[in-house]
Amino acid sequence: MSSSQSPRRDARRNHERLLVEAKQLFAERGIDAPLDELAVRAGVGAGTVYRHFPNRDALVRELYDAAVADLHDFAPQFLAAETGWQAIELWLEQVSGWLAASPHLPAVMRRVAELDPNHRPATEFVPMMDAVVARAQAEGSLRPDVTAVDLSVMVDMLGSLGQYGAAYLPYWRRQLGVMLDGLRARPDVAPLPGEGQAFEAFHDMSHAKGPTQPSG
Repeated sequence: MSSSQSPRRDARRNHERLLVEAKQLFAERGIDAPLDELAVRAGVGAGTVYRHFPNRDALVRELYDAAVADLHDFAPQFLAAETGWQAIELWLEQVSGWLAASPHLPAVMRRVAELDPNHRPATEFVPMMDAVVARAQAEGSLRPDVTAVDLSVMVDMLGSLGQYGAAYLPYWRRQLGVMLDGLRARPDVAPLPGEGQAFEAFHDMSHAKGPTQPSG
């Protein structure tokens, strides 16, 4: 191994460690948690943090882009499912579980929306989501009035269960089961009220949502 390889390997290891610890720190303390604490958690000096991430915004953007990359990894599985209904099940289960296990993401999404309102990489997934919905409806397994945005809202709802902490993660599939049952096409199903929300409106809403304020 050349003398230059070890420093590069150490740098990559530090970079990954900082990302892992940043997710945990932001989940626990919020997006504005001190980066000095991040250095302590990662076992590096403060200078190392700023060599990898010149400022907080750079760190937040990388966490956001890593989340989008995760979604790209999910997509082929949905498209390759044997049936449209299996694709729906995979979509809700895998993305909801990933989101529930990533409680840092809501704050990251809000900050990126503030930094760059026109940054909308999630729109890349609209054709895939529409195709999955159309396939399931064509085979008669998904109720005909459900839209891709409806499913995205359900993912958001299930993913929010991560706020209860790791202790609840073994149980969130109960709510998934209830939702899947409500999505199935049945001859006696009552129509959904109103029109579904447009994806652009849902995207902006989901990225802008903040913590609930206590009443009174």
